[in-house]
Amino acid sequence: MKEFSQRVYDAVRQIPRGRVASYGQIAAMAGNPRGARGVGFLLHRNPLPGEIPCHRVVFKDGSVCTGFAFGGPEVQRRLLEEEGVLFLADGKVDMQRCRWL
Repeated sequence: MKEFSQRVYDAVRQIPRGRVASYGQIAAMAGNPRGARGVGFLLHRNPLPGEIPCHRVVFKDGSVCTGFAFGGPEVQRRLLEEEGVLFLADGKVDMQRCRWL
């Protein structure tokens, strides 16, 4: 069986453009439903930022990460908007319309 980190990266690679997943969703897909913090840690250390689209992972309420490792929350939001992800007036991703699966 693949280790958790590889399963996380594999799951994140599957998120299509214009969609987002939550940290908990990715943790569950990787076989550890209580591993959302571990997902965050792994994505912060993303070994292949251009290949593993960690910007597509947000908090379950649609908030972007204030500590987005590759440029900050403004960069994460811009990347998501460029892919067609919709944001609500409160600055959170519209999870009803943009959540993957």
